[in-house]
Amino acid sequence: MGLVSRGAAAAGVGAASAVVRPGPPHAVPHPIPTPPPEGAALGSSRVPGMVLKAFFPTCCASADSGLLVGRWVPEQSSAVVLAVVHFPFIPLQVKELLAQVHQAGRVGLAVLGTWCHRRQEAEESLGHFLEGLGTIFSHEPWLQLCREQGSKLWSCKATRRQVPPCPGAPYEDQVMLVFYDQRKVLLSQLHPPAALPDCLAGDAAPSAGGLAAVFDTVARSEALFRSDRFDDGPVRLSHWQSDGVEASILAELAKRASGPVCVLLACLLSLVSAASACRLFKLWPLSFVWSKLSVCEQLRHRLEQLTLVFSTQKAENPTQLMRKANVLVSVLLDVALGLALLSWLRGKDRIGPLAEALVPVADHVAEELQHLLQWLMGAPAGLKMNRALDQVLGRFFLYHLHLWISYIHLMSPFIERILWHVGLSACLGLTVALSILSDIIALLTFHIYCFYVYGARLYCLKICGLSSLWRLFRGKKWNVLRQRVDSCSYDLDQLRLLVVAVQGLMHLLVDLINSLPLYSLGLRLCRPYRLAAGVKFRVLEHEAGRPLRLLMQINPLPYGRVVHTYRLPSCGCHPTHPWGSLCRKLFFGELIYPWRQRGDKQA
Repeated sequence: MGLVSRGAAAAGVGAASAVVRPGPPHAVPHPIPTPPPEGAALGSSRVPGMVLKAFFPTCCASADSGLLVGRWVPEQSSAVVLAVVHFPFIPLQVKELLAQVHQAGRVGLAVLGTWCHRRQEAEESLGHFLEGLGTIFSHEPWLQLCREQGSKLWSCKATRRQVPPCPGAPYEDQVMLVFYDQRKVLLSQLHPPAALPDCLAGDAAPSAGGLAAVFDTVARSEALFRSDRFDDGPVRLSHWQSDGVEASILAELAKRASGPVCVLLACLLSLVSAASACRLFKLWPLSFVWSKLSVCEQLRHRLEQLTLVFSTQKAENPTQLMRKANVLVSVLLDVALGLALLSWLRGKDRIGPLAEALVPVADHVAEELQHLLQWLMGAPAGLKMNRALDQVLGRFFLYHLHLWISYIHLMSPFIERILWHVGLSACLGLTVALSILSDIIALLTFHIYCFYVYGARLYCLKICGLSSLWRLFRGKKWNVLRQRVDSCSYDLDQLRLLVVAVQGLMHLLVDLINSLPLYSLGLRLCRPYRLAAGVKFRVLEHEAGRPLRLLMQINPLPYGRVVHTYRLPSCGCHPTHPWGSLCRKLFFGELIYPWRQRGDKQA
């Protein structure tokens, strides 16, 4: 395959298989006239046109001369430059490379124009040669970017040869040059993510915002950035990875080993899921207990998280990939905190002192409750009460208190072993240990809940009786539509409210660990350009007679939007009562259940 000069460049498609090298300036057929300076006469051969935007990567600003490869967005009148093809090259191989990128990323790329970087005075004639390449790679408009070596002087032109306003005169557009960091744009994700549907030809149609088209074009053209200047391929490119493809030996080994490990763990998790779905666990006693215990709900949620992380199915979009990363970091942090708790418990044998201090604390609480009941059975605050009713209720509650103390002393030999197993459960994560501790607190305070249920029911009956007497005294009847009742203060709910507050804090910590997008927050802190909320432009040059040059910079996503966008779904069988609803139920004597009811909404 012989070498040709720029005379072959004018041969059109017939020279597609020839090697293109820069030649002498006199070999250019029909060179394009130089545009006249600003303020030229009306008889100029150039006709001014529309203003278009050319997004140019900053990594190519010092590249050698060649062809501009990228994508033209007609709806936005924008050209997104992705790489520079250097000499020598075969036009057919350049077109084959663009076809491969189109097939891999479903984005239509083309040769948008020429790039001239004059490093020496002798290379000034190179610009005339580059103009002639438009006959081989026909594109409308045809960009011509040029930069002087060691200077800030740039020239940008965009010409159209089809349908000129004046016969024989090329149609020239004004160009606004926008520089962008190709690596940051490739690795970033624009929020909210714009859904760009594919056209029938396979090219991605841009959304209403031109920025989404720019980000999507760079992301879909990742196959173009896999070759660097050390490759022996037929086409030599300049892009953000021209100096070498970023890679790590440890990362490559982890990628190769992740496949078999994920398959093995996915099989094990599927067996555990099948065992948990056995009909034996769906029988009434087991199904009721499993639906009320927080630890069972947390284990089910952890199984779903591990199934998502070790799934062999590839993430379809960046949002799913971010969710997988957030779940993985959340699980790792949960296990790390659990192991830290286990090491703290085993460090100085703290489980024994905790178990020994639990029984005296329980006796002290029981003694205080007994004194409170005896005070209420007498004349509290000098008030004359119904003695018969006070004695019945007081003895009833004292009997429950006696049963609870007997239960605690009966379980005292096993408390240390129970706490030890709770500490071992921290190997599965801090959330599992907190869920078990919450269930243990619920079982140990079951007598308090019984007091609350009995007192709340009596209190509700008292409210209903008082409201009926009040309506009877006023000569009114019950209104079914308004559901209006009166109430009075009651002191028994305070102890139950304390237990609810303690369990609520534990469940809040569990939900915080489960749902907080730690990976996204880490990205926002360390690499804020990865989560983009938009862009801002900084003016680099704005002089008369020269193209406007801007620098596109990424605005990071605020932390609040990061948490709102990537927050993971929480779990739990516990109810999530707002403070207003909780106070209303306490005020009107409605029961507060320590577990989630069927009608409650999932958090």
